[in-house]
Amino acid sequence: MALLHDHDLTHAFDDAARTYDLLTALNPGYRTDLLRSARRLGLPGEGAGLHVLDLGCGTGASTRALLRAAPQARITAVDASAGMLRRARAKAWPARVHFVHQAAESLPGMQEGPFDAVFAAYLFRNVTHPDSVLAAVRSRLRPGGRLVVHEYSLSGSIVHRALWTAVCQGVIIPVGTLSGDRALYRHLWRSVLAFDTAPAFADRLSRAGFTGVRTAPVAGWQTGIVHTFLARNGASAAAKEQAV
Repeated sequence: MALLHDHDLTHAFDDAARTYDLLTALNPGYRTDLLRSARRLGLPGEGAGLHVLDLGCGTGASTRALLRAAPQARITAVDASAGMLRRARAKAWPARVHFVHQAAESLPGMQEGPFDAVFAAYLFRNVTHPDSVLAAVRSRLRPGGRLVVHEYSLSGSIVHRALWTAVCQGVIIPVGTLSGDRALYRHLWRSVLAFDTAPAFADRLSRAGFTGVRTAPVAGWQTGIVHTFLARNGASAAAKEQAV
């Protein structure tokens, strides 16, 4: 089966939105791992005075993690799927959280920003041109601004590749089939196999101009399958002052 792209993938997410929160809740550690990654942004003062972009917010699980990690930050959450955004907007949020229907690829034309930090969970594996989206992120991120990517990105070990396939074939795809969204969850399985390994994505971030790139695995059964990537948009102002 070919991977889903662009409109077809957005439509699949629209259809899956009604059961998405339920299915992700079945994944042990899903929300805990998102929170841990959001905290790795290391935003000072609980995010007070900072504007953070949640890129590919889905139904708002990543937005909730950001809000817990930086409760004083202003958060703009965007997603290409109208169905997922409807679910996100239906939840209770403080006034400083704002949702926008927009694809990651059109980020350079976004009116809001620039942003002090960007959080992207489960996004880059689903975009057709990840390098273009990384360039778009840099265009909207302040110099020295922080980027955290939380993504299914295999370690490169055949053991982790086999484990991912076993979990998908034994659990994820059958459950997704029961919800009527088999195509999306088969896409999930195949897209992870086709995407960059963790070292390759870290290299991609560096080639895109991000600095201080670091990679951290998540805990539990997803160790070696999901990673957190931390980077900055060039040197921070403080680092430049020290260099002088």
